[in-house]
Amino acid sequence: MSAAADLEDLTHSYGREIFARLSHAPAPLPLGPAWWDERLMEWSMSDDALKVQLFRFIDALPLLHSPAQIAGHLREYFAELGPRLPGWMRLGLRVLPTNGVGGRLLAKAAQFNAERLAQRFIAGASVPEVLKVVAGLRRRSLGFTIDLLGEATITESEADHYQGEYLRLLAGLSEPVNRWPAIDAIDTDPVTGPLPRVNVSIKLSSLYSQFDPIDPEGTSRAVRARLRPVLRLARQQRAFVNVDMEQYAFKDLTLRIFREVLDEDEFRDWPDVGIAIQVYLRDCAADLENLARWVERRGTPVWVRLIKGAYWDYETITAAQQDWPVPVFTRKEETDANYERLTRFLLENRALLRPAFGSHNVRSLAYTLALADQMNVPRRAYEIQMLYGMADPMKDALASLGQRVRVYTPFGQLLPGMAYLVRRLLENTANESFLRASFTEHVPEEQLLMNPLQKARSAELGARNSSNDVYVSRSPFRNEPLTDFSREGNRLSFAQALKDVAGQLGRNYPPIVDNKPLTTTATIEVRNPSHRSQVIGRCGQATAEQATLAIKAAKAALDGWRDASAPTRADFLRRAAVVMRRRRFELAAWQVYESGKQWREADGDVAEAIDFCDYYAAEWLRLAVPRRRDLPGEENETLYDPRGVAVVIAPWNFPLAILCGMTTAALVTGNTVVMKPAEQSSVVAAKLMEIFLEIGLPPGVVSYLPGIGEEVGPTLVSHPDVALVAFTGSRGVGLLLNRQAAETPEGQDHVKRVLAEMGGKNAIIVDGDADLDEAVLGVVHSAFGYQGQKCSACSRVIVLETIYDQFLPRLIEATRGLKIAPAEDPGSTIGPVIDETARRRILDTIAKAKGEAKLVYAGDVGNLAEEGWYVAPHIFADVPPTAAIAREEIFGPVLAVLKARDLDHALQLASGVPYALTGGLYTRSPNSIARVKRAFRVGNLYINRKITGALVDRQPFGGFKLSGIGSKAGGPDYLLQFVLPRTITENTMRRGFAPLSESSGTGPAVEGGI
Repeated sequence: MSAAADLEDLTHSYGREIFARLSHAPAPLPLGPAWWDERLMEWSMSDDALKVQLFRFIDALPLLHSPAQIAGHLREYFAELGPRLPGWMRLGLRVLPTNGVGGRLLAKAAQFNAERLAQRFIAGASVPEVLKVVAGLRRRSLGFTIDLLGEATITESEADHYQGEYLRLLAGLSEPVNRWPAIDAIDTDPVTGPLPRVNVSIKLSSLYSQFDPIDPEGTSRAVRARLRPVLRLARQQRAFVNVDMEQYAFKDLTLRIFREVLDEDEFRDWPDVGIAIQVYLRDCAADLENLARWVERRGTPVWVRLIKGAYWDYETITAAQQDWPVPVFTRKEETDANYERLTRFLLENRALLRPAFGSHNVRSLAYTLALADQMNVPRRAYEIQMLYGMADPMKDALASLGQRVRVYTPFGQLLPGMAYLVRRLLENTANESFLRASFTEHVPEEQLLMNPLQKARSAELGARNSSNDVYVSRSPFRNEPLTDFSREGNRLSFAQALKDVAGQLGRNYPPIVDNKPLTTTATIEVRNPSHRSQVIGRCGQATAEQATLAIKAAKAALDGWRDASAPTRADFLRRAAVVMRRRRFELAAWQVYESGKQWREADGDVAEAIDFCDYYAAEWLRLAVPRRRDLPGEENETLYDPRGVAVVIAPWNFPLAILCGMTTAALVTGNTVVMKPAEQSSVVAAKLMEIFLEIGLPPGVVSYLPGIGEEVGPTLVSHPDVALVAFTGSRGVGLLLNRQAAETPEGQDHVKRVLAEMGGKNAIIVDGDADLDEAVLGVVHSAFGYQGQKCSACSRVIVLETIYDQFLPRLIEATRGLKIAPAEDPGSTIGPVIDETARRRILDTIAKAKGEAKLVYAGDVGNLAEEGWYVAPHIFADVPPTAAIAREEIFGPVLAVLKARDLDHALQLASGVPYALTGGLYTRSPNSIARVKRAFRVGNLYINRKITGALVDRQPFGGFKLSGIGSKAGGPDYLLQFVLPRTITENTMRRGFAPLSESSGTGPAVEGGI
C-alpha cells in the first residue's frame, strides 16, 4: 500500500477515534443553560433569514437602553420575516410590552440572555474573571491564549488604551499563572522544553488608528512604537505573543510589521512569538514559504497558527464590490485541501516555523495527527488550537489522546465584544460549517472524513453546469476597479509615476482649437497647493476672440461629427478609455500635484473618467437605435439628434472625471465641444486634450480653452451658436449661467439647454442605535476626505440626543488622528485646499462660526502653513439650525454637529436647507431606514456607509432644489439631456397596398382581386 493510502487510512482511523470519544461526552442537562443555547442554535440554523435577524438584534442590543427600544427592534427585525415566523411568535411580537413592569422585565430578559450567550464565547471582562476561566481550562489540561476584544480602533486614544490593556493583561496574568503548578501536557514541548504559560494574541490594527496599507512605512513605524513595550514586557514575564491576522487588505502589512519588529536587535533571538496564517487565502502558501526563508536569515524560529479564516463573507463581498480578484478559495473543500497541503509544509519546516493548528474540523485534525505520526513528529511538538465556547467535547477528546490543546479565549467588555460574538455565531451556524454538519445535521462520519481533494473534484464537476458561488455582475458595463494599494506593486508603480511626473513640471500648455495650438500673450500659472512655490504648468490664457474662434470651429465640425455613426462615436470614447488605463497612474500623479488629491482620491478620479467613457459609449449604442412603432401602411420612428455646439465648464475638484464625463456625454451624442476647465486644474485638462488628439478626434470636434472665467465665460455662454452649457461648480456661478443662457439674442434660433451641478449642504443622520464605529468613521471620511472639497461632502452631522454624548468625543478623537501632510505623502489624510482664495474663504467662515456655535476641535497645520494652502479640520458642536455654518456651503474641512430630539426632528433639520444633493443615515432600525427613505429627499441617499464616492451606473449622481439643474451624471437618462428627440412618420401605402415590414404583420388578411 502506498504512503498516501496509509496516510488516508490512518486519518480515518483517528477521525473515528475522535468521534467515538465525542459520543461519550455528557449531554447538557434538559432545560439547563447549555441546553437552551443548543436549542437557540438549532432554531436559528433552521432558517438563514431568521438567523440573520436574530444576530442583527444581538448586535444592536448593547445600544438599546429602554424597553421601548428593545421591543421595537424585536418587532422590526422579526416582522420582516412575515409568515415564516410561527403563529405564536407573530402574536407575541404584537403584544410585546414597551413600558411599565412588563417592558422592564422584557428589557432585562433580553439583555440577560444576550449576555449569557456572550459569556459562552467571551471569558470575562476583568483579569480576575479571566484568571478563573483559564484556571478551569488548565484543570482540564488545556492551554490558553487571550484575545483582547475590540473590532475597530478609530482614535489614537483608543490605540493607547489597547496598548495599556495588553500591558495590564500581561502583568495581571503572568504573576499568578506562573505560580500555578506545572502541567506537563500543556507547559512542556518535547523538543524545545518549557513553554510560556501566559499566551496573548494581538491585533496590530488595534495599535494605530490610521492603520493603512497605502502607507506601510508610516503605519509600521507607528505600530512598532506601541508594540515594543508589549513585546518587552512579555519577554520579561516569559509570556508568549501571537499576532492575529485580520482582513486580506491588512495581510501583507501585518506580515511586514511582524518581520520588522522581530528583526530588531532586542527581539531577534526571542522565540516565544508567532503569527496566524489564513489558509482560505490563495496566496498563503507563498506567505509561509517567505516566512520560512526569513526565519532562516533571522536565526530564531517563530510559531505559526494555521487557521482557515473568519472573514470569508467580508472578503468575497469586498472583492465583488471593488471588482478585484477574489483572494479566498470560493469553496470550502478547496480551503480544506489547502489546509492539509500547508499542514504538511509546517510539519516539514517545524524547525523554523513551529506548528499550531487551529481548527474544529475532525477531518483536518485527524489528518494532522496522522501526518505527524507518519513523519515521526512527537505528539506535543505541535499543538491544536480551538475557540473558547465552541466544540468543548472535541477539546477534551484531543487532550485525552495526549495532544496539547490551546484555547483561543476572548476577553473584554460585552459592547466591543458583540461583533466578535456575532462572528462566532455565524461560524457556528454557517451552511458549510463542520460543526453544523456534524453535531446538528448529523452527516455520516465517513462523509465528514472524506478527503477534501475528492470533494473538490466532485464540486468542480458540478460547478461546470451551475453558477459560481461568488457574485458576478450581469450588467454589460463594469466599473473600472479602484487600485488596491495593499498590493506592493501598485504602490511602487504609483510612486514611480509621481517621480516621472515631477520631471515634467513647469511646461507650457497652449489652447487647442481645430486640433492646433493657439498663441496667447498671457498665461495661467498653475501651482501645487501642497507646495505653493512649485509651478505645475503654464497654460495659455485664452481671450474672448479665441473663444469665438473655438465656437466657430465647433460649428464647422458639427455636421460631419453628427453624421458619424453611433458605433464610430462610441468607439472614440472606448479608445480614450484604453489610453486612460495605460496612463492611469500618470494621470493620477498629475492630480496629486495640481489639485492636492491624495493617492486614492486621484486614482478614483481617473477610474471615474474611464467609467464615463465606457458607460456613455454603451448607453449611446442603446439610445441610438430608433424607436419604431409601425402599422400597416405607416412607419414611425423616434430618434435623437445632437443639440449642437456644447460648452463644458468644469470644476477643479474632480479635474479629469467631471470634465471628461460632461465632454464625452456631449461627444458621443453627436455634439461638438468647447472645454473650459477651471483655472486651478488646467494642466490635467490639457492631458485630457492630449488623449483626444491621440485617439484621432477630427479637427474642431473638441477644443481646449483654458482661461479666466470672467473673461471667456460670457462669450462662451451668450454666443448664439452655442446650444448647450454643461457646468459643475458653485451655486452662484451656476445660477448666473442659467440666467445668461436664458437670453435669446438676435440671430439665435434656439433656447439654450443648461445643465448645472451646484453643490450641497449635505447631512448625515446618526440614529440612537447606530454602530458608532461605522458612524464615526463614515462621518470623518465623508466630511474630511479631500479636505471636504467635494460637492457630496458631509458638512452637517445630525445626532440623536440619546447617543450625542457618546458620538461627539469619538468624532473629535477620530478627527484628531488624521494626518495632515502634502498630497504626495501616501499617509496623508488631510492635504491642502486648492488655493489661497479658498483658504481665506474657509478661515473667514470658521471665524464667523465661532460666534454662532461651540468650536470643539481645531486642528493645527503647523509649519505646513508656510509651505502650502492648508486648513486643518474644524468641528463645531451644538450648532443652531439657523447658523450660517448649518445652512451655507463651505467646501472645506469644517463640520457642524447638530443635536436632534428624535428621528422626526433630525429629518426636519436635514431637509431645512435649500440644497438636495446627498444625505446619509446610520441606524440599525429597519423602521428608521424605511422612514428616512421616504422623508429625506435628496439626490443620493446613503444608508450605513459614507456619502461620498458615487460610482458611475451604480450610484448615478446629482441633486435637485438648488443643488442642480438636470439629470444624474453616470445614469441611464443623462445622455438624453444632450439630444433633441425627433419623430419621422412615412405613409408607405400606394394605390391600396403597402410593402411588408417586420412590425406590420406578414401580409394581407385575405387574398383578393377582380
